[in-house]
Amino acid sequence: MLIEKTTRMNFLFDFYQALLTDKQRSYMELYYLDDLSLGEIAESYKVSRQAVYDNIRRTEAMLEEYEDKLRLFEKFGARKKILEQLADAVKDGTSTIEERLALLEQLKETD
Repeated sequence: MLIEKTTRMNFLFDFYQALLTDKQRSYMELYYLDDLSLGEIAESYKVSRQAVYDNIRRTEAMLEEYEDKLRLFEKFGARKKILEQLADAVKDGTSTIEERLALLEQLKETD
């Protein structure tokens, strides 16, 4: 499993887990957060490995669809980047008040 995909799924799960069923939430937690294999999850739920795989893939697709529509993760990333720029601007002291205010305005626009 690619680390980038795992990281993305963990973020999407954090943002949208309330929209999932209990079973979807449980499978995703076990697979992505607890790093259990499909076989281990299947064994604990007394279902086939394929059933777990299908459920996780459908849930991943749902999370991506939620993100396409709501953009919570994208907005989070944008806010984080602007906040880092603002922190750097304040720390180094070379930025003007206007530049800092422009960053604050960008931050407001991300919502």
